[in-house]
Amino acid sequence: MRVLVTGGAGFIGSHVVEALAARGHEPVVLDVRQDPSADVRDEEAVARALDGVDAVCHQAAMVGLGTGFADAADYVSRNDLGTAVLLTAMAAAGVRRLVLAGSMVVYGEGRYECPRHGVVRPGPRTVAALDAGQFEPMCPDCGLELTPGLVTEDAPADPRNVYATTKLAQEHLAAAWARATDGTAVSLRYHNVYGPRMPRDTPYAGVAAFFRSALARGEAPRVFEDGRQRRDFVHVRDVAGANVTALEALGGGVAPGALTAYNTGSGVPRTVGETARALADAHGGPVPVVTGEYRLGDVRHITADSARLRTELGWRPEVDFVAGMREFAAVSA
Repeated sequence: MRVLVTGGAGFIGSHVVEALAARGHEPVVLDVRQDPSADVRDEEAVARALDGVDAVCHQAAMVGLGTGFADAADYVSRNDLGTAVLLTAMAAAGVRRLVLAGSMVVYGEGRYECPRHGVVRPGPRTVAALDAGQFEPMCPDCGLELTPGLVTEDAPADPRNVYATTKLAQEHLAAAWARATDGTAVSLRYHNVYGPRMPRDTPYAGVAAFFRSALARGEAPRVFEDGRQRRDFVHVRDVAGANVTALEALGGGVAPGALTAYNTGSGVPRTVGETARALADAHGGPVPVVTGEYRLGDVRHITADSARLRTELGWRPEVDFVAGMREFAAVSA
């Protein structure tokens, strides 16, 4: 299968390219890192890249929480306009198979249960609560403490920042394209991806990359809030494998005419503090420092139930958390 990988020179995209080649497929890369004119928003560049292609793996995006609302236009342009240009070109070229790099940020907060009211959806945390060190969301009905759980793909979408909003819009665009063309589309909702080639020292890097960069400078990783935030850290090679699995399923394992979303995580929740400690241990210190600081717009807990991806497509993560963090601590970006 000849597969166009947008963003194929990036962190995740480059691993997808390697995984495709290892499975005997022919990856084709469209990435401004390799060619400044190869912008996914450029209709002519995209049309040329689609020549002879059987499927598209769309990884190109502006990623991360960002630095406020000032970069909203850039996010919308790169993520949503870029996706619209790509899908339009795919429709014209007769390419009917798409795997989209989705994200767990579309959910907002994760799944919570109240001992009195069952499953509830807490609203965004307030500045007053965060300033007071009240990091855990409370039941919106009675104010009791909530128990976090695994979020499934049928959870309501509730994006909490510009980046999250653009990732949800990408899914809606892909679903509309699939209905209009009878195409087959999958969104892999990545959880916290880490591993070799992860970018660092930018506002858009992941928390694991910030911790590693601090350790490389001989500094203690700074852990926000109380360090008990729960995330699902999944290795980039496992995510690349999920992309190949999904691409191979587009020919028969996934129904056409709609978009199917799959959580893509390890399935094992870890706290942010635990992750900082694992990296510090692998690096030989310094010990992480819990600061109590916070970023407005961050969610407290978001961990994946990836059972659908395992059950329907047969994907399994292979990289152990401790081994993966040890490797990550030892490599350069």
